[in-house]
Amino acid sequence: MARTRYAPDRGLTARMTATMFLLGLVFVGFVAAIIGIGYATHASDAVIVLFAVVLAGGFAIGSLFYSDKIALSTARAVEVTPQQAPQLHGIVDRVCALADMKKPRVAISQTQIPNAFATGRNADKAVLCVTTGLMNKLEPEELEGVIAHELSHVAHKDVQVMTIASFLAIVAALLIRFSFYGELFGGGRGRSNNNGNAAYLFLIIMAVSIVVYAISFLLIRLLSRYRELAADRSGALLTGQPSKLKSALIKVTGDMGKIPTRDLRAAEPLNAFFFAPAMHLSNGSSLSTIFSTHPSLERRLAELDKVQRQLSQGR
Repeated sequence: MARTRYAPDRGLTARMTATMFLLGLVFVGFVAAIIGIGYATHASDAVIVLFAVVLAGGFAIGSLFYSDKIALSTARAVEVTPQQAPQLHGIVDRVCALADMKKPRVAISQTQIPNAFATGRNADKAVLCVTTGLMNKLEPEELEGVIAHELSHVAHKDVQVMTIASFLAIVAALLIRFSFYGELFGGGRGRSNNNGNAAYLFLIIMAVSIVVYAISFLLIRLLSRYRELAADRSGALLTGQPSKLKSALIKVTGDMGKIPTRDLRAAEPLNAFFFAPAMHLSNGSSLSTIFSTHPSLERRLAELDKVQRQLSQGR
């Protein structure tokens, strides 16, 4: 975690470490199994596996170094100066002063969806984006709570952690695609006498890749949900006003149901970054919770109630 006044979160650190360790174990086993299968059929297949690893690494590095540009482009956001958005910059200045951290670039997205996100590989490259829908909906104290939540992601270096954690899922997804098109086994070229064996191994490689992708996906989602809770806690402790963050959560989540489905679908690529997911609320089924990037509203409000009691006892 960067050296700021955001409260350290041992639970988040422990979960980040555990997730990386588990993903590392899965990755080692995955590569060993795939390379073994490749050598069992043709030595060049192992080269394809290594190519997938290198390609996935390129995607991950590109995502890390250009996450700010990619996110702003996806949100169609424009950076604004203090003269263009004095109230927003004033709130950001206050939160940064409270946290003793470098001020990020500030951007605004012209959309009715009430949301915000912060991204960037480090504090020097960080950018905070707020939608016009959020600024129009929230009171200044509520908006401050949301911004404190978002900047805690920067302080906790969430972008770096989630990018590294996503690496294995990218590898698995690439291998699934390669296998589907028969690239791993050369489409049977030069192996006309072994087509049955190649087809069998094709199914094995598909199954292994799918299982690994599912495991990595679920681990990443689990970490993503906890980091949102950690950001809620850190932001509320920093501002000392968990009730304002609760109020912002209720308003933003409630308004999602009023946004046209077409607009929400267009914003879905940024769900992992958003303060609240851009989607119509489901009935809270366990399956939807497992696949969600964010905890349920009830869970987030309950955690903020704990912060409120903690602050009250400290007075």
